[in-house]
Amino acid sequence: MPCFVSEKKRSTEQAMFFSNSVHESTPARSKSNLPIATPIADDFGSPILPGLPDHVADHCLALVPRCNFPSMGAVCKKWRTVLQSREFLIVRKLAKVVEEWLYVLTMDAEGKESHWEVFDCLGHKIRQLPLMPGPVKSGFGVVVLNGKLFVMAGYSSLDGPCSASAEVYQYDSCLNSWSKLASMNVARYDFACAEVNGLVYVVGGYGIEGESLSSAEVYDPDSDKWTLIESLRRPRWGCFACSFEGKLYVMGGRSSFTIGNSRFVDVYNPEQHTWCEMKNGRVMVTAHAVLGKKLFCMEWKNQRKLAIYNPEDNSWSTVPVPLTGSSSIGFQFGILEGKLLLFSLKEDPEYHTLLYDPNAAPGSEWQTSEIKPSGLCLCSVTIKV
Repeated sequence: MPCFVSEKKRSTEQAMFFSNSVHESTPARSKSNLPIATPIADDFGSPILPGLPDHVADHCLALVPRCNFPSMGAVCKKWRTVLQSREFLIVRKLAKVVEEWLYVLTMDAEGKESHWEVFDCLGHKIRQLPLMPGPVKSGFGVVVLNGKLFVMAGYSSLDGPCSASAEVYQYDSCLNSWSKLASMNVARYDFACAEVNGLVYVVGGYGIEGESLSSAEVYDPDSDKWTLIESLRRPRWGCFACSFEGKLYVMGGRSSFTIGNSRFVDVYNPEQHTWCEMKNGRVMVTAHAVLGKKLFCMEWKNQRKLAIYNPEDNSWSTVPVPLTGSSSIGFQFGILEGKLLLFSLKEDPEYHTLLYDPNAAPGSEWQTSEIKPSGLCLCSVTIKV
């Protein structure tokens, strides 16, 4: 027991020393204020931290504040590999030092340029992400898996007719860098996507010729491979997806078997590799987010009520949204620290981001937040690392 305490104390001291060292040794910068590229040492044969077993060194690195991870990744290839690993996330969780950051894709007032902004749990803007590689797209899908952001497919019409894509890019939140992953089997846009049990699922949408799709596929990050799974029994587009109890739920949008927007809910069971159907969905959903074990939706026909879905009993309830700013204002959702954020879809200098806390005492669920993107919120995700 005394030996264990001593080792833990030593690990903590080394972590504190390293954290201070990172602050003092940020990468050199050129006159243009861009980081000067430096070669990364290749030291896979050496220990992570000299003099320490690797499992102790992992714990030391895990204690460093998340904002220093990109600098740590530039130290050597071994450190970079540690930061990219799933085991590193597990160690951070066990050490209870996980930090939750909000990533918001914003569009300028002219609708010409977009970029990702990052906010910490206090609402402080931390950084702006590097530009994503590839052409600018619309109708793409966004998913978070293992602390990484996936931006998938979509379409581009900058160079002529609308062209669907199957490309997939990954943003590593630890290293602050983008990389290209394996492309999907089917190019698509305006589709549903979600993470379920450590895999990424995409369903439906429009294809290369603008045709509606019923196909679905799944991505395994361990093999970097997309695999087609059983298709929907009917094409579906403009829909969205979420995960509950290890199953994939697809809602909203339209299908070729219904007139107007669909209330059907398609549910995929990964263990049985089958789809089933329910008839208690929502139509014309303009915003959605999963908070806890419930789904929060905003419908186009009623922007002043939150529709809340409970998958345990397949039931819906509603919560009025307070009047702030314009009564016709629309919203996009974000989630931070177990609370729902409502970002305005219109430029309104007087608007303060609404915050809904489902666990607050009755009558005090609604508050305002200082978090405010620099432009219009197109979408947002929360990444915990």
